[in-house]
Amino acid sequence: MRFINREEELKTLKEEYQKEGSSFVIIYGRRRTGKTTLIKRFIEGKKAIYFLANLQSLDIQIEEFKSIAYDILKDEIILSIKDLKSVFKYISNKTNKQKLIIVIDEFQYLADVDNSIPSLFQSIWDEILKDKNIMLILCGSLIGLMHKFALSYKSPLYGRRTSQIHLTPLSFPNFKKFFNINDVSKLIEYYAVLGGVPRYIEFFDESKDIYDNIKSKILYKNSYLYEEPNFILKDEVKHPITYFSILQVIAQGEHKIGNIASKLNIQTHNLTSFIEKLIELDILKRVVPITEENPAKSKKGLYYIKDNFFNFWFRYVFPNKSYLEIENYDYVLNKIKLDFHIYTSFVFEQVVLESIHLLNIPFDYQKIGRYWDKDVEIDIMAIKDDQALIGECKYWNKPVGIEVLNDLKQKSNYLKSYKIKYYALFSKSGFADNLRDLAKKDESIILIDLKESTL
Repeated sequence: MRFINREEELKTLKEEYQKEGSSFVIIYGRRRTGKTTLIKRFIEGKKAIYFLANLQSLDIQIEEFKSIAYDILKDEIILSIKDLKSVFKYISNKTNKQKLIIVIDEFQYLADVDNSIPSLFQSIWDEILKDKNIMLILCGSLIGLMHKFALSYKSPLYGRRTSQIHLTPLSFPNFKKFFNINDVSKLIEYYAVLGGVPRYIEFFDESKDIYDNIKSKILYKNSYLYEEPNFILKDEVKHPITYFSILQVIAQGEHKIGNIASKLNIQTHNLTSFIEKLIELDILKRVVPITEENPAKSKKGLYYIKDNFFNFWFRYVFPNKSYLEIENYDYVLNKIKLDFHIYTSFVFEQVVLESIHLLNIPFDYQKIGRYWDKDVEIDIMAIKDDQALIGECKYWNKPVGIEVLNDLKQKSNYLKSYKIKYYALFSKSGFADNLRDLAKKDESIILIDLKESTL
């Protein structure tokens, strides 16, 4: 897996490593985001014991861990020690001036095999490692189990970590570094399908168009990505049927919890626990208008699937499984073609939000997001004190005209508390000449053309 833009995470690991004494880092995030690749890059050239946990019996895994420790430390006594705590105690006494790194990858599997493991590692840390020249890294992919075993207040390990890294999918500015493509529109199409998970990105062939890639890499029932969300969700939740139904409804355009509940014929209060679980698993996000003073208590929350690939899969693949299982790929692909431009236009708004910090905005904004109420909806809004950037995204196949600017200014009249307003238009296909001429004379108008921008 290519290693792109994990500088901040590497910096955290290096700082923990350079600390005097011990450190205890928890790395977590959903599968395929590059956690193991990050660890591999970090431990290069360092003294490190790396162990990948699995679902074998604890005794077998202890033997495997001892064997790996022996390979690194070249001390046969390690092989004769019986229990895991004693192994760690012996290893800790072998450290010298060079810090030893001990990595337990897929830690949640070890804890799932034996539920005493979190308490055992609490004891190992408190009684042995915390005063030694050792860096302990626990890494895991099943977010629900990592919360339960390592991060939650109820976990025996709570409060022990010196740092944690939540590895999330790449944003668009870093996603595009995987490709040798200058056409931003094509990159947005790829991003709309794949999202920012590095493992998924590797499957697409940039020499082919988007639909060839979708057909061969996602729709074919033997392709790697065909069942990927299915596998991930079934690992995370015990009763996936309701979760799948919720995600399908959201992917098809329902974002208010009341509307989602109505579509599923479920009482809203019975839906809440499922929604909260999907948020905990980093699959859903709750979005509120940027101007809300207390987002957690806002009644305007909307729910979106965080990952573009999951969104694409639940919009196009999951509802069409019956056709795909009998290899009617072209029928499903044609359905996608009819809707894909609409789907991508929503992702375009996401791309702008993720990339706007790269642009020359007239003021240093404090918050950025979207705005909506019963009267108006604004795609992009950045604010600071009495200043506001108000933006509209148009993923059209024709230039944006001056009427779009006029409509945006009309919307801005609802935002009474901002005295200084800037108007930003983001266009896939450029702008009409009269709009460009007006922007040259008026510094409050910002035009971003995909064909010319650095998004």
